[in-house]
Amino acid sequence: MKDTYLSRGKFVPVPKFAVLGGKGIYMTTILKVENLTKVYGQGEASVTALKQVNVAFESNKITVIVGTSGSGKSTLLNLIGGLDKNATGSILLGENNLLKLGDSELARIRTRKIGFVFQFFKLIPELTAKENIILPAMIDKRKLDDTSLSELTDKLKISDRLSHYPSQLSGGQQQRVAIARAIINEPDILLCDEPTGNLDVASGKEVMELLIDSCRQMGKTVIIVTHDANIAKKADRIIRIEDGSIISDTVNE
Repeated sequence: MKDTYLSRGKFVPVPKFAVLGGKGIYMTTILKVENLTKVYGQGEASVTALKQVNVAFESNKITVIVGTSGSGKSTLLNLIGGLDKNATGSILLGENNLLKLGDSELARIRTRKIGFVFQFFKLIPELTAKENIILPAMIDKRKLDDTSLSELTDKLKISDRLSHYPSQLSGGQQQRVAIARAIINEPDILLCDEPTGNLDVASGKEVMELLIDSCRQMGKTVIIVTHDANIAKKADRIIRIEDGSIISDTVNE
């Protein structure tokens, strides 16, 4: 897939070095969405959640998607992550159009290429924190490097909680375990759906600082759906969606 950028609603090739927001940066498109439309229901009861959305995401950048409830931002995230493929258009990750893949191939890409962080953690209560973290690697039959696991849990400040079960952890600790689980397979892209929505202000701030700092150090592409204006301030880019369409796309200085 050629490196591109969105200009007047169309993707056009760009040089490896370009000026964005007044700054010279290297631009590499890792994910590209073209003419994406999602409709729920049929006939008069149908609701169009996304309308001909075109957007590209650069590697190693943190993008925040904001919008009111029902604007389509979580629908976009679910489609990008391969959790839903009942839509028209294309979602290109490398040479793969996620909307055209079979279930087994899509599951493989979700396991290896995309990490997920959800608002309600989605930890398995019968597993310890460590077991929750390493579960994606076990599913992928991948041998984990103990040093890498230790470095990751140290970075997220949960090394002393690995033998605890989710019910024994605070909300902030559970979300940090969920972040470690999302990163453990070294995905190219990390998708976060309201990652602080179930946390108090102090815990949410700490979790987001750890998430953003860790992902910047590891060179991850991060896409975050949120209502939190403070999270948006820390991003490289802010996309606003309303009524299923992108109405603004700005770069943070």
